[in-house]
Amino acid sequence: MANKKFRKIRQRHVQKVRDIIPDNVAERAMALNPLQTPEEPQVVENVPRITNETITEHREEVLKGARKYIYPLQHSKRKIVSITLSLAGITIVAFLIYCTAALYKFHQYNTFIYRVTQVVPFPVAKVDGNYVAYENYLFQLRHFLHYYETQQQQTFDSSNKDQLQSLRQQSLTSALNDAYIKVIAKSNGVSVSDKEVDSRLAEAREQNRLGSNNKVFADVLRDYWGWSVSDFKRVLKQEILAEKVSAKLDKTDTDRANAALAQLAKGADFGELAKQVSDDPSKAAGGDYGFSITKSNPNVPPEIVDTLFSLKPGQTSGIILASPVLAGQPPSLQIVKVNTNDGNTVTAQHIVINLKDPSYYVDQLKNQKPSKTYIKI
Repeated sequence: MANKKFRKIRQRHVQKVRDIIPDNVAERAMALNPLQTPEEPQVVENVPRITNETITEHREEVLKGARKYIYPLQHSKRKIVSITLSLAGITIVAFLIYCTAALYKFHQYNTFIYRVTQVVPFPVAKVDGNYVAYENYLFQLRHFLHYYETQQQQTFDSSNKDQLQSLRQQSLTSALNDAYIKVIAKSNGVSVSDKEVDSRLAEAREQNRLGSNNKVFADVLRDYWGWSVSDFKRVLKQEILAEKVSAKLDKTDTDRANAALAQLAKGADFGELAKQVSDDPSKAAGGDYGFSITKSNPNVPPEIVDTLFSLKPGQTSGIILASPVLAGQPPSLQIVKVNTNDGNTVTAQHIVINLKDPSYYVDQLKNQKPSKTYIKI
């Protein structure tokens, strides 16, 4: 009974669906046969073929689109580099202008300017075709100022202009003289080795003239002269060079020293020979020093002291190139004879042959080849 009722309801629904669907649609659906193979293959038109050429073209199109973002970045990098270089150039030019004005117009000598001259070779003068570095002049000037400020308690302000000007002139003259000595030394084959400088320094150190140890030595140089150890060696090298120039060029006095040594070798009496040929006031006493010499004696050149303590009583030295002890003294060639030596003190005689002062040869060259200075003092 229930099945009959269900069949009637389903028939009514099927009939309603048939009434809704048009007849032509149903006919078309009946005509479709999905299992039937078409007699002719279907042709798809307007579909591009994929080849190596088409892939290359496609890649180029993609990259072309990306380049519009890459090129501005590259351009900006070049622009940044260009701007940076321009600013650096402007800074360097401005720095050089400032330093030039500070040195040649305002004559500054502070530590910053001095350090600049140690790096940049600003010239202060020209000697025999060679430029003299501004640093050489400031090296001398700062040394003098340091000594007067620390040891003499002087200040160099507007009220003390005259003395400052005098020190400036003295420093410039000293720098020029050093330059002339170097020219003369080079033309005559004279040079100073680092070993000679170290030897002279060791002689002074051993005699305790410059401090008992390295720290005291460095403190003495800094406090009194404003120098480092390397600065002191620089000064020492220049002094030795000037002495060797005099010894090389002063043929007359060198011959006198050699002649005296030859006479001693033949048995001449040291005291009598000293009276005849020595240039020192001690000649009247046969060259006797007149006092006992210690290793720290400041009145005897360090190279002479070093030789005296290396000799035994009765021994005579060869010719020694001796540095001046007092300002204004010339270098000399000396021969010494030890009378007593107990290891702590020495008594001795000496023959002194004074050499021409290095300034004699400097002045000769100055007259022949005047210098050209770039600052007005």
